[in-house]
Amino acid sequence: MPEVGALGRPGGADERSGRVLLLGATGFVGRHVGTALERAGYEVLAVARHPRKTPASWRFHPMDLADAEPRALVELIDMARPEAVVNAAGEVWSPTADRMRHSNQLLVERLLAALAAAGPRPRLVQLGSVHEYSPQPRGVWLTESSPEVPATGYGQSKLHGTRAVLRAVGTGAADAVVLRLSNVIGAGTPRGSLLGQVATQLLEGTAEGREAEVRVSPLRSSRDFVDAQDVARAVVAALRSPGAAGRVVNVASGASQPVRDMVDLLISISGRPARLVERPVTQSRSLTDADWMAVDVSAARTVLGWEPRRTPRDMVEDLWRAAAEQRDGSVGR
Repeated sequence: MPEVGALGRPGGADERSGRVLLLGATGFVGRHVGTALERAGYEVLAVARHPRKTPASWRFHPMDLADAEPRALVELIDMARPEAVVNAAGEVWSPTADRMRHSNQLLVERLLAALAAAGPRPRLVQLGSVHEYSPQPRGVWLTESSPEVPATGYGQSKLHGTRAVLRAVGTGAADAVVLRLSNVIGAGTPRGSLLGQVATQLLEGTAEGREAEVRVSPLRSSRDFVDAQDVARAVVAALRSPGAAGRVVNVASGASQPVRDMVDLLISISGRPARLVERPVTQSRSLTDADWMAVDVSAARTVLGWEPRRTPRDMVEDLWRAAAEQRDGSVGR
């Protein structure tokens, strides 16, 4: 899935050093994580199918993680001897349950087997999802002890991956922490997401000075949106925190934001003339428990020393700026 926008080069690094193997480094979240790792002084060994949008300062190792021979990953870990492995690979928008299972479950099992077989024992930071939990009634925050009965195939596949990681920790086969992320927004937000779709329609609809018609599904839900830069800081904190081993930690904003407000904010920030059209649904439906989400981040504060810093305006401004820059760059070529 193509992404909206690209990332800039990182700022200055601190004095800490070490190598981190970053799986899924060219994806939306992976690129933010790599930027934060380099800023924190780590050497980034990026692993993905193709080296698109990776800074020249990162080392790059091409590998299709979903289809590579198991031994190839063992050899890579033995060669790189990383201090940590961050798994930002996986599928979110895949239309097939089989592909979701392959990328979010089997890939994790293959990674755990490689870590067990390799010589080094790096810290694994597995990126999970708050969609691994059961939807909760309005006003009930998700916590790390919330029931785990996912409502979607994506959540189910991510939960299988999380449980595999925790089993490996329990048997002593891995040193790992799972970060369950809420809905991540920022520069590079995928076009398949709601706000990615809105940004694309704003750019394409006003390309010739027209008013854009932004067509969306009914905007009835509220979600917990977290900034991609905050997520990347949480990853750095997780690989540095001794007390995080064997834990599941939620990473979110800690607030429920109406989706309509986020769409309106994006249209406002864009400055583009637009008319919002909610597509009719084929049958009437009322709000359900799944239409509201907020995530408790108390454990992240305690275990990681982390808390969210950036606001909805910050994340939406980053999304729009990157989307507009990419559009202008594409038009100019």
